[in-house]
Amino acid sequence: MNSNSVQPHQYTIWPKDPAAHLFEVRLTVVQPDAAGQVFAMPAWIPGSYMIRDYAKHVVTARAESDGRDVSLRKLDKSRWQAAPTDRELTLVIDVFAHDESVRGAHLDQTHAFFNGTCLFPAVVGQEDAPCTVDIQAPDKPVGKHWRVATSMNRSGAEQYGFGTYRVSDYAELIDHPVEIGELSIGEFDVCGVPHAIAIRGSTRVDMARLCHDLQTICEHHMSFLGAPKDLDRYLFLLNAPGSGYGGLEHRWSSALICGRDNLPARGEEGVSDEYRTFLGLVSHEYFHLWNVKRMKPAVFTPYDLSQESHTNLLWVFEGVTSYYDDLGLVRSGLIDVDSYLELLGQTITRVVRSGGRRKQNVAESSFDAWTKFYKQDANATNAIISYYAKGALIALSLDLKLRSETDCAISLDDVMKAAWQRWGESGVGMPEDGFEQLCAELSGLDLEDFFDATVRGTGELPLEALLKTHGIEYHLRRSAGGKDKGGQVGNADNLPKVWLGAVLASRGDKSIFQAVHNGGPAEQAGVSPGDELVALDGLRISGDGCESRTRRYHPGDKSDITVFRGDELMTVRLRWTEAPADTCYLLSDNEADSATNSRRNLWLS
Repeated sequence: MNSNSVQPHQYTIWPKDPAAHLFEVRLTVVQPDAAGQVFAMPAWIPGSYMIRDYAKHVVTARAESDGRDVSLRKLDKSRWQAAPTDRELTLVIDVFAHDESVRGAHLDQTHAFFNGTCLFPAVVGQEDAPCTVDIQAPDKPVGKHWRVATSMNRSGAEQYGFGTYRVSDYAELIDHPVEIGELSIGEFDVCGVPHAIAIRGSTRVDMARLCHDLQTICEHHMSFLGAPKDLDRYLFLLNAPGSGYGGLEHRWSSALICGRDNLPARGEEGVSDEYRTFLGLVSHEYFHLWNVKRMKPAVFTPYDLSQESHTNLLWVFEGVTSYYDDLGLVRSGLIDVDSYLELLGQTITRVVRSGGRRKQNVAESSFDAWTKFYKQDANATNAIISYYAKGALIALSLDLKLRSETDCAISLDDVMKAAWQRWGESGVGMPEDGFEQLCAELSGLDLEDFFDATVRGTGELPLEALLKTHGIEYHLRRSAGGKDKGGQVGNADNLPKVWLGAVLASRGDKSIFQAVHNGGPAEQAGVSPGDELVALDGLRISGDGCESRTRRYHPGDKSDITVFRGDELMTVRLRWTEAPADTCYLLSDNEADSATNSRRNLWLS
């Protein structure tokens, strides 16, 4: 069936029992399949590449027609089939919603949030049919001052109100997250397109400044790639609790989590590190409007939400986006060059500190995202590399290489514009070799060795040499400790000479070995992930205390480390080794010649 031959599917969502975290969802199909209509819940949500099996949250399911029960049979983990009927059929499900992430659904007495993948079954065989969504208010007294924020088009509902909304098909239905609660809302225009931000959480945010800064970064990205033809509105949904961080992109909106203290309060000036982090998150999710929501791998056109969809290209769609998110902040003037170089140094530091970069390349990281990147274990730092972080550095390397070897005639900007025209505006999925072929086509360069080394290889990236061609000095130093993210020069006189070769995490009043680096002192001594640190050289110690005491040792010194492994106390002998230079900082070369300065200005402005 096509959308012209069927009546709209009618979804009704009701916060049935906020205290029990239960939504009731009713789905009415006017023309059900005569052989017995099948309904299916998605197994994953686009943008988050892990099987989540949303059907597991369905508590009860039943079907009815003309007021009578219709038999409903479970076919597998995600699908139900109703008995045949030639009349209007309604599926009714209760769904448990207690996931506060941007990928889930959550309901309690303070608010409701949901993604369509969590609550809306698909009508199998009729996914192209239009849909209406009636969003109902909870029973009083809950929700007296609640408003509704969603990028769905209204069909009778008042702005920010309960009522009926409409979408063109099931793919769009699950691409509009919804936030319901007591919301702070700010509105602004970007190149003539209405934008808004709806914030849940107790904040004293400077809404005028926030809207100004969001408008600035959005206008920058919009001017870069141009407004998508179907973009007639955009909404940021922000949950601002005491702490947290995350985001998920959608075609007309994004769902964000960021700590309330990261947002600018009235009267504050400048860009704090925390606010810069938030702006980077916004920039990242907004850039996805083009890169992955409309221009995406061929395997995602259309999405198969019943199982994994493997591609080697996540480094392009997440890594390139991760490159342009912070670059957009400096190009738009929201941060200065030194601030951008600090962020870039932090990204390099994350990659250099990951032993997994020597074992997994970004093509493999992209392909195995479903089972490795999104399901990290204690050995992740030794076995995998982030296609976000290393992908961003490959994008940086590619951009600088194109600029330096074409005398700035071609850059990654040109590649992204051409890619958008070829695979974004057309809606045709990008083939697995499409991005690399386009780079070679536009630049006239032989880039096969570059992509073999950076995308399919596990060697070090040529960052130092490429940055030098653009007037940036690349430096590595030892880490100052667990809170040292890199990006800053640091005090060389106060840096530990040795390292433990492990990551410690606090769990209550305990310090746990969260990760143990291959070949490091802790692993060589026999320490395992999950061990609890108890004492160093016979003295009780915490994770923070271990860092400060480490400064007293020199390479070659030996120590006794006492740990609990489960309920067994054990002591192992550790030999301290020289701390690696794994922390990056970047500086502008003040002695660069005019040609180099010109390349740097073209890149960053």
